Amino acid sequence: MGAKPARVPIFPLPGAILFPRAQLPLHIFEARYRDMVRDAASSDGRIAMIQPIGLEDETRLHKVGCVGEIVAMDELDDGRFNIVLEGAERFRLIREAEVDTLYRQADVDLAAFVEGDPIPLGPARRSSVEDEARKFGDALGLEVDWEAVTRLDDETLVNAIAQVAPFDISAKQALLEESGLAQRADLLVQLMQFQRIAPGGPEADQTLQ
Repeated sequence: MGAKPARVPIFPLPGAILFPRAQLPLHIFEARYRDMVRDAASSDGRIAMIQPIGLEDETRLHKVGCVGEIVAMDELDDGRFNIVLEGAERFRLIREAEVDTLYRQADVDLAAFVEGDPIPLGPARRSSVEDEARKFGDALGLEVDWEAVTRLDDETLVNAIAQVAPFDISAKQALLEESGLAQRADLLVQLMQFQRIAPGGPEADQTLQ
């Protein structure tokens, strides 16, 4: 498959990573990003989320991000916005574009990843994700409708957990960059296990009480 270049508005918000088919609520208050939301809403409704490299320097960007579609938008009286982005497709950064807008834009390759309908995880891998998610949620004291979780399709399950789990940003970026759903599921299980039982993790803390 050849490249599929596109120019997209980019939102390099530290700590906010979007996964395909997952949702990300955002509060938009800076003037440049208000412009971005207005422009996106009046065109195709798409905004690309991408992580800066390092929290102190937003100029350098990771090479992989995710385009999101605005699925909910509420404009407040003072011009701020509350929006919800739903992940559409991952991309690979080609270059940042020189533009006149206050917000940044980039040329990206939308064909860098084959999203489509991912190959199912298979019973054993699916069970591993669900079992570890339950242990992880219980260790964190989260109230989860596990019956509803079991009804999610494989991609929604894996990406939703990756989206909301309290991993550090480098771990989430690694999850986003995994080539396929099976690889992301395996890494997700490893991260949940590590965070659950590692020193300072919820289960490790319980053993010290």
